[in-house]
Amino acid sequence: MTTLPSTLHTPRDPASLGRAKSTAVRVLRERVIVGSLAIAACFSILVTGTIIVVLARETWGFFQFPDVSLGEFFGGTEWNPLLGAEKHFGIWPLVGGTLLITAIAASFALPIGVVTAVYLSEYASPRVRATLKPALEVLAGVPTVVYGFFALTIITPLLQKTNDGFGNYNAMSAGIATGIMILPIVCSLSEDSLRAVPRSLRDGALALGGTKFDVSVKVVVPAALSGIVAAFLLAITRAIGETMIVALAAGGIAQITADPRAEVQTMTAYMVQIFLGDAPADGVEYKSSYAVAAMLFVMTFALTMLGQFVLRRFREEYD
Repeated sequence: MTTLPSTLHTPRDPASLGRAKSTAVRVLRERVIVGSLAIAACFSILVTGTIIVVLARETWGFFQFPDVSLGEFFGGTEWNPLLGAEKHFGIWPLVGGTLLITAIAASFALPIGVVTAVYLSEYASPRVRATLKPALEVLAGVPTVVYGFFALTIITPLLQKTNDGFGNYNAMSAGIATGIMILPIVCSLSEDSLRAVPRSLRDGALALGGTKFDVSVKVVVPAALSGIVAAFLLAITRAIGETMIVALAAGGIAQITADPRAEVQTMTAYMVQIFLGDAPADGVEYKSSYAVAAMLFVMTFALTMLGQFVLRRFREEYD
């Protein structure tokens, strides 16, 4: 009679069983984490895709109206889709107002943000940096409607004291308030890029006889240029999409002008006007807001892609 090996009847070591169970639990945990991350990534892609589909569908519906044409939308210079008036759907007055306020905001925020970032990175003591940087980042948490009221009650009266051409609503006031809003983005991201530059570059430039200012301007800033430009583009994208400040302070006249004293209307402010108004949901006025939103999406998407290109093309890598 054949005798089975004795090892088949020997119970496994409890320590080995514990290790196997621990390994199985760890593998299961890793799989759950990977699955959760994949679901989150797929959810974000799904949301983006849904937004694109909705915008495309509603924009297509807008262009099906008989009094709307692609030629007028992209070539017209008058925007007047309101009820009870002769309708015109040239997008450029809204684009012009958006770009004017964005240019004012960028002219205000970009130089101040970079200078502040250089000071925090190269000159400020740790105590000063620990105080100023959180104070600047608090601005990012202020609701934009507060900036809008600030523009109406503080900035606009100050501008009116300097020039009689400023009315109660104007592009300059809204642009300055928007610039204050995006200032923390420029400052924080630029300062992070500057601090990422290796200390060896600073020490080498100082050893060659450069002053602190020379090192900051001629060595550190060029080395961090890709990050600074990316911060610029991100801030400009945020300014283009701003809603409440321009809805409260810029006015409601869609016109092509370069005069910062003039009243203008942006794409986001127009969408607020339509969704808060009496336009029927199946009317051309309501559908036009989706076409404007699609144009805004294309503009911000192009700036985002430009920022990604700048980061990849001009990124500096150090050992």
